[in-house]
Amino acid sequence: MAEISTLSSDVTELILSYLPIPTLIRASAVCKHWHSLISSSTFSSPLSHKYPWFFLFGIHNTSSNFNQCFAFDPLSNLWFRLPSPTFPSQSSSFLGADGFFLVTAPFFTFSHILKRQWLSTSPLRFSRVNPLVGVDSPPSSSSSASSSPIPSFVVVGGVRFIGNLVDIEDRLAVEIYNPDSDSWLLCPPLPADFRSGNSSESLSSALFKRRFYVFGIYSCFIASFDLRTHAWSEVQTLRPPGVVFSFLIASTNHLVLAGICNGPIGPSFNLWKIEEATMEFSEIAIMPQDLLDGLFDGDEEDKFASLKCVGLGNLIYVFNEEYHKKYPACVCEIGSDDNGGPSGKCSWRRMPQLPSPVNKFHKVISFSSTVSPHNILRGEGEGEGDGVVNVQPMLD
Repeated sequence: MAEISTLSSDVTELILSYLPIPTLIRASAVCKHWHSLISSSTFSSPLSHKYPWFFLFGIHNTSSNFNQCFAFDPLSNLWFRLPSPTFPSQSSSFLGADGFFLVTAPFFTFSHILKRQWLSTSPLRFSRVNPLVGVDSPPSSSSSASSSPIPSFVVVGGVRFIGNLVDIEDRLAVEIYNPDSDSWLLCPPLPADFRSGNSSESLSSALFKRRFYVFGIYSCFIASFDLRTHAWSEVQTLRPPGVVFSFLIASTNHLVLAGICNGPIGPSFNLWKIEEATMEFSEIAIMPQDLLDGLFDGDEEDKFASLKCVGLGNLIYVFNEEYHKKYPACVCEIGSDDNGGPSGKCSWRRMPQLPSPVNKFHKVISFSSTVSPHNILRGEGEGEGDGVVNVQPMLD
């Protein structure tokens, strides 16, 4: 029988591509050949796209020394502690979006989640606090020499930031970043229906099929912004019966609505598939009651207010952002049928506790993102060791 060292590079790469990320990082230390294969920007890991990670970054208002950053790998079912990012001076309005930490005020700066190097864009026309931010695919025409070009960012809503003050009455224009020209394109603002709540604290968003969807967590208003025509759709109401509040998520092949629902036998956490063309909904899953109960202590009337939900691919992450139970969380994997639609076979499980010690945070930023070995080993195309977060100790 042939040994693995005698296999061609193509076959070796194919075998390695089906390993989980932590195993791949260890495998990259076996020999120079494997390291070269795994760290290449062309290395494809289907599991990393199918099972995006969950990132949780806790911010302490009085001392950045108490900030903490964690990442959860659903395949290994493990939390990893990441070095907390050091934000640019005088910055505020910290956000997370697919693959990036972001600062939107007073200047727009961003850093990949696995790097410590912050990059700045030209100024936003409207410096804003708590906007919705989408990360669009890098333009194919990008002239960047990096193997991972700077993406196009979509900034929607938020409140205007002027001299450390905010103006909640201003309905800010949508701005789209063009990395080729380092400029922001002004587009029509959020429809007036969202005026009473135009920040990320009351709105949820999802980027799906070149449309940026905005959804009112409590109002249930929904509208989409077409990234090709730069026009808003009409505002509709998307409220399944009994919904108290909910979040909109872009899964692999469809939109998903996830939230608390009051039913005949009490509160439940439900998932609905959304048909983007008609905004019709159909239930696909309900969280097991023991998992929902495990996210809370006691029977406080407003206990569900601290429940948050993010997702990507076919994974939905639900967690409690209150400290008293150290941010408990669970995850649901939505099964797919042969046509890419939900199969109805959804798998729920409780996630392990965060690695101790866990600090008490004033604000928690959470999002889901794909992670590739290239991100970790090569730092998004930069030279090795050039501002790249060292995650190897986490995987030992």
